[in-house]
Amino acid sequence: SNGLTAPNGPSQQRVIRQALANAGLTPGQVDAVEAHGTGTKLGDPIEAQALLATYGQDRPADRPLWLGSVKSNIGHTQAAAGAASIIKMVMALNQGLLPRTLHVDEPSSRIDWEAGAVSLLTEEVRWPAVDRPRRVGISSFGVSGTNAHAVLEEAPPVESDEEQSTRPGDVMPWVISARTAGALRAQARQLREYVDQRPELGIAEVAHALATTRSAFEHRAVAVGGNTVELLKALDALVQGEPSPHLVQGIASDETGKTVFVFPGQGTQWAGMGADLLDTVPVFAESIARCETALAP
Repeated sequence: SNGLTAPNGPSQQRVIRQALANAGLTPGQVDAVEAHGTGTKLGDPIEAQALLATYGQDRPADRPLWLGSVKSNIGHTQAAAGAASIIKMVMALNQGLLPRTLHVDEPSSRIDWEAGAVSLLTEEVRWPAVDRPRRVGISSFGVSGTNAHAVLEEAPPVESDEEQSTRPGDVMPWVISARTAGALRAQARQLREYVDQRPELGIAEVAHALATTRSAFEHRAVAVGGNTVELLKALDALVQGEPSPHLVQGIASDETGKTVFVFPGQGTQWAGMGADLLDTVPVFAESIARCETALAP
């Protein structure tokens, strides 16, 4: 860095080239980059020029590097910013779709876009058809010169649901919950009877249905096993109130309404945002007033 927080272009170029070398890839073998992209007049040109000098070179004319940033959607999540970028691009790889970056009216005039083959994702783009795995680079730059760049590659194709089956050693969770301990035991009894009457059901099918289609209540239990026999024994133990190495139980604490997610953005993208909230959102104004009182000398 040039100081505590100002980014450094040559350092960003070096970390990108090192990531490509570690992966054994050339710039043209990566399709897109999820930028750090804070939207500032200082940081964005430095980052863009580093990408133009690395990924923007030696690419096929019809396949520019596609560039976007999740910060346009959720602001700057500070220490979690890189994690948010990974989540976004894993989903993009899975869907074969590069999401558009919000709030981009036109490319910045502070960046020499002619210096390399880099295009902004001002609209969503179907992932370019290539005869190799899809790949994306992810940048995350932090305080005092922390420069990180990772290259993600799509996973190999997996078996279809019809072909996929559990393998020896695979363990599946059967998750159940209820509002009371008695109701939890009743749920376990009903599930056991249901599975007994349908021997054609696979344990993975049951696990998926329980995890994705049922509500989660306070009293919870998880039967864990590699086959139907182990899982049914765990359910029997739950019904009878006995311990089992294949059973985990607990009561979830009620934290509803006690968690707040804040996406404040960074820099001066929304100048005066807090002042507007003070005037228009009473609960915000009350909270700020309490903070002022608590922090007063």
